[in-house]
Amino acid sequence: MITLDEFIIQRQKDFPFATGDLSAILRNISLAAKVVNREVNKAGLVEILGETDEENVHGEQVKKLDEYANSQFIDSLSISGLCCGIASEENEEFLAFESKDNMQAHYVVVFDPLDGSSNIDVNVSIGTIFSIYRRISPLGPCKLEDFLQKGSEQVAAGYVIYGSSTMMVYTTKNGLNGFTLDPSIGEFCLSHPNIKMPDTGKYYSINQGYMANFGKGVREFVKYCQEEDEASSRPYGLRYIGSMVADVHRNLITGGIFMYPATKSRPAGKLRLVYECNPMALIVEQAGGLATTGNEDVLDLQPTELHQRCPIFTGSTSLVKQSLAFLNKHGGEFKD
Repeated sequence: MITLDEFIIQRQKDFPFATGDLSAILRNISLAAKVVNREVNKAGLVEILGETDEENVHGEQVKKLDEYANSQFIDSLSISGLCCGIASEENEEFLAFESKDNMQAHYVVVFDPLDGSSNIDVNVSIGTIFSIYRRISPLGPCKLEDFLQKGSEQVAAGYVIYGSSTMMVYTTKNGLNGFTLDPSIGEFCLSHPNIKMPDTGKYYSINQGYMANFGKGVREFVKYCQEEDEASSRPYGLRYIGSMVADVHRNLITGGIFMYPATKSRPAGKLRLVYECNPMALIVEQAGGLATTGNEDVLDLQPTELHQRCPIFTGSTSLVKQSLAFLNKHGGEFKD
């Protein structure tokens, strides 16, 4: 049995000039995830379900667990002294840590503290998404530019899924590994070494309730997924949880494609580039899959604002390429 801490220490040899700061940040994230997991598992027994009286920057009602998870990750990262600042999907602006140690730190962290929070009150899988960048501003208080880097500049990314078991999956751009929380010892243990996504799969994930608002290319690809064809094992099964972490995690293990395209009401897409799409794109690509907006690789996009949105098609290589063929033929944007 290899614990997450042991694995992180072993992997430091992959970074000959590493100081150990990145490894320590990953351990701090795992600690915060354990605390959040504890509260998720008590939801319904304590007063942590339901909504607060506040709205987040996106105009969405803030769940109590959203707020709790956000504060846990901020506290864990600020106390470490190894991170100069964070940006959270729940906060309008980035937060620069002002202690002497933090201002000398070389990394910033971005995260979605509780992805799929609409599922909290109905006991469906939710998750945390995180991403780490090396700062590009001079030492001192971190700057906005540190957070608005292309996804290709991430030094690490991962997610935690709180489901039938709790798992932390992460990459430092040297493969993808998954760790399952053993509640008997309170440790994440290596359970899914060197994750490789199947080249194809039998599942597609999309919110078909918005079908009329998708572009023709997306609608035609969904029809393709639903058609009977023995040679390609179609029709594919529709699986949509409403939590990006849960849908992408399933596809990593079994193969499939996750799609959140542009719609008539959201022509720029809905999911956030910095907090969701970039980390998940890196994770999927490290497992051998692809991630695209329909026009270009997600990791090549240059963010211009913290809460920028983008479309995403990500998953098994062959399925993503098939979706692109339909988008190239029919177009990905909505047209009457």
